[in-house]
Amino acid sequence: MNFTLIVLAVTALLFAFNKVRSDIVALCALIALLLGGILSPAEALTGFSNSVVIMMAGLFIVSGGIVQTGLAKMVSARLMKLAGTSELRLFLLVMLVTGFTGAFISNTGVVALMLPIVVSMANTAGVSPRRLLMPLAFASALGIMTLISTPPNLVIDETLREAGFEGLSFFSFLPVGLICLAVGIVVLLPLSKWLLNEKHPEEKETRRKGKSLGQLVREYGFAESVSRAVVGKASPVIGQTIAELNIRQRYGLTVLEVRREKNRFPPFVGVGDKFRDISQTVAMPDVRLQEGDIIYLSGTEDQAARFAKEGGLTLSFEGKGLDFYNIGMAEIVLLRQSKFVGVKLSEAGFRSKYSINVLGVRRGGSYLLENLPEVKMQSGDVLLVQGTWNNIGRLSNDEEHWVVLGQPLEEAARVTFDYKAPLAALIMIAMICMMVSDFIPVAPVTAVLIAAVSMILSGCFRSVEAAYKTINWETIILIAAMLPMSVALEKTGASDYVAQALVGSLGSMGPFALLAGLYFTTSLLTMFISNTATAVLMAPIALASAQSAGISPVPLLFAVAVSASMCFASPFSTPPNALVMKAGRYTFMDFIKVGLPLQIFMGIVMIIVLPLLFPF
Repeated sequence: MNFTLIVLAVTALLFAFNKVRSDIVALCALIALLLGGILSPAEALTGFSNSVVIMMAGLFIVSGGIVQTGLAKMVSARLMKLAGTSELRLFLLVMLVTGFTGAFISNTGVVALMLPIVVSMANTAGVSPRRLLMPLAFASALGIMTLISTPPNLVIDETLREAGFEGLSFFSFLPVGLICLAVGIVVLLPLSKWLLNEKHPEEKETRRKGKSLGQLVREYGFAESVSRAVVGKASPVIGQTIAELNIRQRYGLTVLEVRREKNRFPPFVGVGDKFRDISQTVAMPDVRLQEGDIIYLSGTEDQAARFAKEGGLTLSFEGKGLDFYNIGMAEIVLLRQSKFVGVKLSEAGFRSKYSINVLGVRRGGSYLLENLPEVKMQSGDVLLVQGTWNNIGRLSNDEEHWVVLGQPLEEAARVTFDYKAPLAALIMIAMICMMVSDFIPVAPVTAVLIAAVSMILSGCFRSVEAAYKTINWETIILIAAMLPMSVALEKTGASDYVAQALVGSLGSMGPFALLAGLYFTTSLLTMFISNTATAVLMAPIALASAQSAGISPVPLLFAVAVSASMCFASPFSTPPNALVMKAGRYTFMDFIKVGLPLQIFMGIVMIIVLPLLFPF
């Protein structure tokens, strides 16, 4: 037991000093327990197969899909109409929405779904996400308004029923949850302003080498010159290739892309216009046009109108302009030693070798956009290239010829598939329904895995690799490595010893002292053991203490359930805390500074309120 407590103390100190990554600290603690013979290899690895850890990994992917499809921005834009740019209203909105949603959905799921939305809202309002993400995690625990809001609630209900008492109703926790949420708002509002105000050094660096896609489009004049031509049913261009049409030479137009859209559902279903598949094709010479194709052109209105008239196309200058889903743009700088210096663009083989188009050349302060095939490249020329993101990324392999400006693949990761947003919303809603409904016999972890795989298979991500990159492995390893710590504490009898000693010494001092002892003992244990395990451990002790003191067990059991859920002083005590740790760039001490005062103040309030709501 002593060895386990020493490992726990050293681990907590290393977390507090924040000199070593938290996941490495957790792994070292796990190895120490293995070498000390406290845990067997099977016990030490149970965390990596724990359903909570698997669910967190799946929720990272679901959350990533919400971001990748732009659904987070859409939802945050709606919420921003309520909050505006007021930080106070934004804080209250996050707390209330998360708290009330957490009453019906697991707090881990709520935080995973709200996290990208809150980050988007914070960026839009010009507020540091650090000020909102920790309150987001805490609010998910504060909303314990229903019997299903958190596992400890179900644990004490089962304890009461097994002891012959009347069970709790679905909304027995409603008054407690409302008080907890109100206390949380009052305490967190000043604490988050005072203690989470400083920005992380990484946040101060906002400059990024290279230009955004929007900047490139505006700089080269495509924002004003783009038109769309739709290939009609009787159009003579059907079946012809881009090369055969000779659009650049005949009309002076640059073909930027060919897009094909189709509805995922038949029109009579009524949702076909909301669920679409879009494929983008770079305008290579061999692309053969089909009915319904949308040709994106760059040129004057007169040039586009002449092409549309002769080709039997429907022309439009309205719309959102260029979208970058599967294809993108980037700039490359031609080096002095490049073999392409002095070579015409038409002879360089960009299309045949790299499958990219050159849309423009920046030379000094001028932009060359006309008659590009005849332009001879010079040292220092900046070429605006277009192609699929993978092909653009391949350009970095030929560093002896050019330098790729910026990080195209990182820029690609920021592109949102907004046409997939309705599908992502449908998957998210289906997941929530499966997690909430008792009529669907699916475990929460199964619902999350179904949603995660659906996000990937439905094309909400650019690739499977992109989906995996959304998983925060530091958080996953941290939780998986710390979960066996609770096994060690229980196995060595450390947790039972602490619980029995503290509660036993207070049992003769009256019901209020007993309630306080139970509350803060549970609160202490929850910092190192999962809230469910703590509730399972402490509920029988609370019941036996109440029977021994001749008082009602209800307030004591409520104290166990509430304190097991109200653990804010540690980043690894609950999955929501761990979920926001990396995104908010929090340290262990950040949780101590903000979470510990809230945890203590909440305990004082509950010790006063619980006997009033549920008399001894």
